[in-house]
Amino acid sequence: MTGFWAAARSGTVAGLAGGLVFGAAMVELGVLPTVASLVRVDSPSVGFAVHMAIAAFVGALFAVLVRHQSPGAGETVFWGLAYGMFWWYLGALTLLPALLGREVAWTAAAARDAFPSLLGHLLYGATTGLVLAWLRSRAPARRSVTAGVVLRGAIAGIFPAWLLTAVVGEQYGPLAVSSSMMQRPLGMITLAVFGLGILAGAGFGMLHPRAPDTTGPSLIRGAGYGFLLWVVLGLTVVPLVEGGRLTWSAEDVGEAFPTLPSYLLLGVAVAAAYAWLDRAWRLLFTAPVERAGDEGPGARTLRAVGRGVLAGCVGGLLFTLVMVQIGFFPTVARLVGASSIGVGFTVHLAISLIIGASYGLLFRRQTHDLASAVGWGTAYGFLWWVLGGVTLLPVLLGGDPQWTAQGVASTFPSLVGHLTYGAGLGLTFYLLEARHDPWWVPRSAAFAARANRRRMHLESSAPAVWTLVVLMAFTVTVALGGAG
Repeated sequence: MTGFWAAARSGTVAGLAGGLVFGAAMVELGVLPTVASLVRVDSPSVGFAVHMAIAAFVGALFAVLVRHQSPGAGETVFWGLAYGMFWWYLGALTLLPALLGREVAWTAAAARDAFPSLLGHLLYGATTGLVLAWLRSRAPARRSVTAGVVLRGAIAGIFPAWLLTAVVGEQYGPLAVSSSMMQRPLGMITLAVFGLGILAGAGFGMLHPRAPDTTGPSLIRGAGYGFLLWVVLGLTVVPLVEGGRLTWSAEDVGEAFPTLPSYLLLGVAVAAAYAWLDRAWRLLFTAPVERAGDEGPGARTLRAVGRGVLAGCVGGLLFTLVMVQIGFFPTVARLVGASSIGVGFTVHLAISLIIGASYGLLFRRQTHDLASAVGWGTAYGFLWWVLGGVTLLPVLLGGDPQWTAQGVASTFPSLVGHLTYGAGLGLTFYLLEARHDPWWVPRSAAFAARANRRRMHLESSAPAVWTLVVLMAFTVTVALGGAG
């Protein structure tokens, strides 16, 4: 029980910190009287007191729930984001209207009306998670953020920020959230791009000082990190600095929506660059750890690619069910200058195999059960929806990226197909990988290794990242589909 109450005390402090951030936003949005109506008054000060009491309780509950998870900042922040989104569904969309005697409506219109509350809950969750991680890691033995980590992160962020801005253009780049920045001289814009890269890279390094052994999990965490950057910088800090107000309404967010894919891709690129730099650093400046009797890297790579290709085929066939329903094969066939359904199916299947092979390389030995297989797979499918369905496909067909709120909403069937593809890909890859136990590894050792991976996944932020990515995809797409 000592650990329980210690966690509750830390969570109360963290919840109060998150409540202050959310409360400041509520003051700006003028919604505190609605909170005060829970106790049958309409005073903003009473509403703030009620809000802080709820924030402290919810924070204490959060700390109790995650007390057995890894104390790392990145893990706790991602759990906080998922927790904040959960409380938006439970609180703003369900309990609040019910307690006020209103009808509970889980509709797209209700989600759009409550969208400012969603952003507030996300900031509450991120702040609560960050403060809780700081409280849990004050012991010197737990400190893993060093100057080298920050430096590697800053270096990892510069090139992706510059490259992304150069490729997608200033109108779609991360700096497009600033209306005044587009009027600045080229030199100032360049400095801003490099500054954003340094900030994004250093922040990612501080959240995830130790990169995983394979790049795949880093890419998924990078997407979640990019979403957090968009909420904090694009929708909160920049509008407050430039206009003195929060642009959190569904209409305002719809106007800023074209910058979301660029932030997601920035997060992914920063995470990949940091993972490669971190592994290079460990290779050059740390002692190697030898594993006797293991397969050679060439054999492991070939096996992973082969399994990925087979898994990609299964996922592609599942995706075919969606594409048949919406008649999308002629559009895919246009990638090679044709228009027939047969050519479209062939091109689609070839792309599915290539993406499957990349999944095999990036997520080798990262799945330990069916849940983790579906989790990593659907998250990877979401990444390819952003990169392929709303970005590369329209560009290769001679158009512009579908980065507006309406454009993304029109690709919702494609999102469903990509998530289905990812689930089939991840599940099949896991089943193929689980069947292979090298004869030179004792069965007891194989079971022990698998149990250790299961424990590491459960203690990490992986389940929170899977949940956040899927909820983010559906919530933002549905809520903003009619906005902007």
